Amino acid sequence: MSLMGLSGERSAAEELLHNSPLIDGHNDLPWEAREQVGYDLDRMDLSLPVASTDTDLPRLRRGGVGGQFWSVWVPSSWEGGRAVVGTLEQIDFVYAMLARYPDQLGIATSADEVVGQFRAGRIACLLGAEGGHSINSSMGALRALYRLGVRYMTLTHNDNTPWADSATDSPRSGGLSPFGKQVVREMQRLGMLVDLSHVAATTMQDALDVSRAPVIFSHSSARALCDHPRNVPDDILGQLKGNGGVCMVTFVPQFVSVSCRQWELRSEAELYARGLDLSDSGLVEAALDEWSQTDPRPQAVLADVVAHLNHVREVAGLEHVGIGGDFDGSPYMPRGLSDVTGYPSLFAALLESGWSQSDCIALAGGNILRVLRSAERVAEELSASESPSLATIDELDAGPAQPVLGDS
Repeated sequence: MSLMGLSGERSAAEELLHNSPLIDGHNDLPWEAREQVGYDLDRMDLSLPVASTDTDLPRLRRGGVGGQFWSVWVPSSWEGGRAVVGTLEQIDFVYAMLARYPDQLGIATSADEVVGQFRAGRIACLLGAEGGHSINSSMGALRALYRLGVRYMTLTHNDNTPWADSATDSPRSGGLSPFGKQVVREMQRLGMLVDLSHVAATTMQDALDVSRAPVIFSHSSARALCDHPRNVPDDILGQLKGNGGVCMVTFVPQFVSVSCRQWELRSEAELYARGLDLSDSGLVEAALDEWSQTDPRPQAVLADVVAHLNHVREVAGLEHVGIGGDFDGSPYMPRGLSDVTGYPSLFAALLESGWSQSDCIALAGGNILRVLRSAERVAEELSASESPSLATIDELDAGPAQPVLGDS
């Protein structure tokens, strides 16, 4: 294509994102604000360029972001009350952003509110709790997070919860425990999206089996293209057609690039051979920087992400694919998608490759808005016939597996 043609696709992408909301499924800016400045927005003024993050308000505008799920994540090594309090602090920071920049950011707890904020010229802010450890196995804590505006919860992070298996931990429950199935059902009674990124394939299947509303993958790519446990197998992607859910493709290099994944495996083997404490992130990063002098770190590219978007579209269908970049959640991103300004380049590439304007509108935000609306309808129906769950993990998981409400 000529330079004039490329320029035309870029202009078309920018216009598309100006008129239709791009709703990204995952951004870890709240944790970066905690780590870098202790949540102090005087020291990290997001209305100005911030060199130490992938995200700030000027770049969100340049990137055409119309809605953002902010991850209110705390490490899965945090347990009990520490995880709950840490999650509340993350939520508090998002509301501090809203108060600091009310002309640019607005809270959204429903699909209609997302559209309303976008039409008012603000970036719609949604909350996603990344990991079931955030509720400390408490239905009451789950409902409290919902009341605070959390509209999805990832069932696990990198470690198992007592009731759900993670993709990157040794199996414990074999998927979802009886209590875990009740958590899924209670989430859907509330209208909170069940997020299956980070979970084991067995957990994905169990959640789909008991779901009464669409599920999401907030930041995962296709395992058939890159064999990483954080990605989604084709047999699960195929079930999104019947469930109505959406896989929001992420940009993380080791999830989208085979060469980056292979480098990750080699570097992990080197770290284990050195006997390093892998919980010490500073030590690990220093060792990886040293290792990369011997074995240079490969770089993913924008075309890798396009390949995953095309694959999810082919297997699950256009109605079941979205975007979940994971900016500020990975130290490296693909060339062409280094920060939140990269979305127009991605959509220009899709338009150039044959995606139509309507296809891109569905990908950008149409599909996740449909999922939100469906979850809201299901919750209205279920809440009319079901009371809030009083189930406890001690009752359901202490002895032999017991049937969960609605199981046959």
